[in-house]
Amino acid sequence: MNLINILFLDIETVPQHPSFDLVPNDWKELWSKKAEALLRNREEETVESIYGRAGIYAEFGKIICISCGVVQGTGDQKKLLIKSFYNEDEKAVLYEFCEMLKKWATDPTKCLCAHNGKEFDFPYLCRRLIINAMPIPPMLNMAGKKPWEVNHIDTMELWKFGDFKNYTSLNLLALSLGIPTPKDDIDGSMVGDVYWKEKNMKRIADYCQKDVVTVTQVYLRIVGDSLIKKENIEIKS
Repeated sequence: MNLINILFLDIETVPQHPSFDLVPNDWKELWSKKAEALLRNREEETVESIYGRAGIYAEFGKIICISCGVVQGTGDQKKLLIKSFYNEDEKAVLYEFCEMLKKWATDPTKCLCAHNGKEFDFPYLCRRLIINAMPIPPMLNMAGKKPWEVNHIDTMELWKFGDFKNYTSLNLLALSLGIPTPKDDIDGSMVGDVYWKEKNMKRIADYCQKDVVTVTQVYLRIVGDSLIKKENIEIKS
């Protein structure tokens, strides 16, 4: 796989409401049913307290940031260019991302790459596009395609080597491979609070971009390529 044909990406999602108290009644009932599985063997938690995790479900959450990265050049001179789409208006985020994807995915050799992307990022994007009554770009749409027709790379799947019982977080995999993870501010569990309480979209975008850097470096390490130097990572405005 030619590196220039891969778009590395990560998404950040949050619950659709700041707290369970503000969720409409019909949605409260549906969340209560969904949360039953999450509450098993967790007596200290309640439907209300666990609402912060609603963002991981496309029906109860929304996308607030999508960060993408492409590699240019070869060898030690490789560069990683990163661009983020973020907005409180999810539809605006999705529109800008899809417009970029249309321009970038100009031939069938192009691929998308994310960590746990096949289980989370890619289906979440498709579901939120449908919910927002927006068309799914062909590059994202997996419906009716055979596995070998889907141009999606998942670094977690690459690491499994057929062991599908195993879940390995991006941070754990990066640490195992000796790759520094530049997350020095927030973690995934804090994104909802940073969004709803601080309204700090730039901070969330910075966090998302760091995930894209880590996903890219993990992919390079798995395929036996050299890592990208820190000074060769560029954030595009």
